[in-house]
Amino acid sequence: MRRLAFLLRPSWLILAALVVAFAYLCFTVLAPWQLGKNTATEHRNQLIAASVRADPVDVTTVLDTSGAEHNEWRRVTATGSYLPDSTVLVRLRHLDGAPGYAVLAAFRLDDGRTLLVDRGLVAGVDGSSRPPQIPEPPSGPQRLEGRVRMSEGVSADRTPLTQDGYRQVYSIDTAQESEVLGQPLTPIPAGERGGYLQLSEHQPGAFTPTPLPQLDAGPYLSYGLQWLAFGIMAPLGLGYFVYAEIRERRREKAAAAQSTPTEPAPTEPTSTEPAAATPAPSTTEAKLADRYGRNRS
Repeated sequence: MRRLAFLLRPSWLILAALVVAFAYLCFTVLAPWQLGKNTATEHRNQLIAASVRADPVDVTTVLDTSGAEHNEWRRVTATGSYLPDSTVLVRLRHLDGAPGYAVLAAFRLDDGRTLLVDRGLVAGVDGSSRPPQIPEPPSGPQRLEGRVRMSEGVSADRTPLTQDGYRQVYSIDTAQESEVLGQPLTPIPAGERGGYLQLSEHQPGAFTPTPLPQLDAGPYLSYGLQWLAFGIMAPLGLGYFVYAEIRERRREKAAAAQSTPTEPAPTEPTSTEPAAATPAPSTTEAKLADRYGRNRS
């Protein structure tokens, strides 16, 4: 346990908290977000492909049935007449890479219910963001063919306005357009917000139709798998750093032990017996030595 005590330092605790938070977001937010988009895209592609093969049905049969989640992109027909003075422009659209508008109108069915109809796209005047003169849809009884589309919803900070002589909005939403026109509109069952009718090509009152999305699943599946991989790799990376730190500490400890100098062993005496003391000369011997000198033999 003493070897892991460094993990209680603030720097390591912060790193561990960041790794845990990142892995949690990968598994609970980021990966499900991308995988959910992949599922929604696949569902949309299936509905579009099915609508291409299926024959159109009368829109009243869609209005009177449930199963809203399966109605978007469905081909339908509608019989009735356009309401006069019901043109509404949708801003921030594009046509052939230039600024444009989507043109909306109200269409009253023979049974009295009124639908929101997307007549298609028009380009701005001379490539600008100024709308062109929009002709009124044809009067009298009409038979329309189009696709059911789900309302886009609205943004609270983008309110409807009147500009260049037209009522203008920022999204196609049946509830909002009903308020703008002051006319109750019946939403076609297509999701929680309801839907509207998007005209097909060559229909009465139609402009350039909004193109169908490409039947491509997109990169969402690979993005979701990448976030799952990141969520797995982050804890593994933290574990590797902990292992590398422990290994480095062991290496430093071993190097420090090798570099510590050793004390020299004490020199032992050649003999354990104490040296014999030289006896001091007597007084007579000292006098004889002074007189005759010491014997050198």
